[in-house]
Amino acid sequence: MNNETQWDNSQPIYRQLRDRVVTMILEGVLKEGDPLPSVRNVATEFRLNPLTVLKGYQQLVDEQLVEKRRGRGMYVSAGAAAALRTDERRRFLHSDWPKVRALITRLGLSVEDLLQAPAATPTPATPTPAVPVAPPAPNKDESDGLDH
Repeated sequence: MNNETQWDNSQPIYRQLRDRVVTMILEGVLKEGDPLPSVRNVATEFRLNPLTVLKGYQQLVDEQLVEKRRGRGMYVSAGAAAALRTDERRRFLHSDWPKVRALITRLGLSVEDLLQAPAATPTPATPTPAVPVAPPAPNKDESDGLDH
């Protein structure tokens, strides 16, 4: 993400922040064991309430995609990318694929037609810039006082 990030009014900012971190994990920007930017840094950079950032991060913890290390910050959990891919695949096959398949049938497209079609450039699930990746401040004096 950059300072010019636009927040969508259709869902809460904490949820959008959570979704952006998920996208970063799926795209390999954040790998297992990588630290998330500190709550304070994200809040400052995007002029957000630190509690909003913390709530987005807490969702990731609740989903076991991120783990808290007391006094050190939050880190991408082992297996997070695989779990997210499994969830995305399940969602696609149960929600998106039936609609795509119906459209293919309605248009009379064959497997050959589909295989010969030009491949689209992959786009991220959330087409917005990512959260800045920086290790949490190791100095206890620089702590934001929130338990990451």
